[in-house]
Amino acid sequence: MTVESAQQALQPLREQIDAIDSELVKLLAARAKVTAQVGQVKQQFALPVYVPEREQALLHARQQQAEQAGVSPALVEDILRRIMRESYATQDNHFVCCRPAGGKVVVVGGAGALGARFVSLLQRSGYQVAILEQHDWPNAAMLCQDAVLVLLAVPITLTEQVIAQLPPLPVNCVLADLTSIKARPLQAMLTKHPGPVLGLHPMFGPDINNLIKQVVVACHGRGEGDYQWLLKQLVIWGAEITFKGANEHDHAMQLIQAMRHFSSLVYGVHLAEEKADLSELLALSSPIYRLELAMVGRLFAQNAELYADIMLSSGGVAALLARYQQRFSQLLSLLQTQDKAGLMAEFAKGQQFFGDLAGEFLQESKQLLQKAADGRS
Repeated sequence: MTVESAQQALQPLREQIDAIDSELVKLLAARAKVTAQVGQVKQQFALPVYVPEREQALLHARQQQAEQAGVSPALVEDILRRIMRESYATQDNHFVCCRPAGGKVVVVGGAGALGARFVSLLQRSGYQVAILEQHDWPNAAMLCQDAVLVLLAVPITLTEQVIAQLPPLPVNCVLADLTSIKARPLQAMLTKHPGPVLGLHPMFGPDINNLIKQVVVACHGRGEGDYQWLLKQLVIWGAEITFKGANEHDHAMQLIQAMRHFSSLVYGVHLAEEKADLSELLALSSPIYRLELAMVGRLFAQNAELYADIMLSSGGVAALLARYQQRFSQLLSLLQTQDKAGLMAEFAKGQQFFGDLAGEFLQESKQLLQKAADGRS
């Protein structure tokens, strides 16, 4: 069979595929119109953009249908999740205001990246938003007058200082912060303001498209009933709220944030000192190494001062990392002495600790790696 005859045989099949793909695009456009209407109804009745039960039911039903039709359920799930992510974006233009009387919100640091993200969300929810930056402090008392919420979105190192400088706030005004540590800022807010106080930590950066499925940690301070509207507003925006005590939160952040950032910093600096050829590493890398390298490289695309402050924000981090260094040295000694049994024994400790989650993480990582492989050009 010649190449020409092969092309002739393929041509009508390709035309069928093109026609089917064209119909898929039309169906996606029709679906987008319906989801936009769904967003309008949700806004009208103060319903959250993201409803996990509805999403899971939809996915389960379509997976069953796919199996009956001889189509890969995993493929259908991948396609639907991507479509739903786009659908959520179409519902992100306007939100219902969860405080019945609305009111004025002051965002301290609202011109910064994360502050601006919340300014936009609040404005799209119908609140009157004022921004308080450093040059506005002479007018701080006037700006905060009649505020129903003062939200702090300032660097970690300045948070307690800014709290101390706040003017007296209305008695029912909610004072909240977005700092990545909670115990000290929360105590500072409780000391400064006799009214309702709430500590918040958005577990995301300002580069997100929306709050759908994004975790926000909430630490109760005072007057829980007075800030329920703010918590509901976060849910309406699509966030998943996790409640933690301030000290419990800070301990977890040592592992989740400070240690992870420090490890990435060390790895990246080590590559630089070794004069590694990044182009060569990428050309030779498997999807999992490319993903790991991307996560390290992502750190160096961020603001150095911000991440230095995160790593320096807790006094317990240095001791935690010292213990990590000790364990690294212990395992390195096993490697240096070619102690295979010792390395396997340490591996077994990890297996026992992760338990059934190890298998779940294996499957989850397979999906991520497939997406990483699909994204390579």
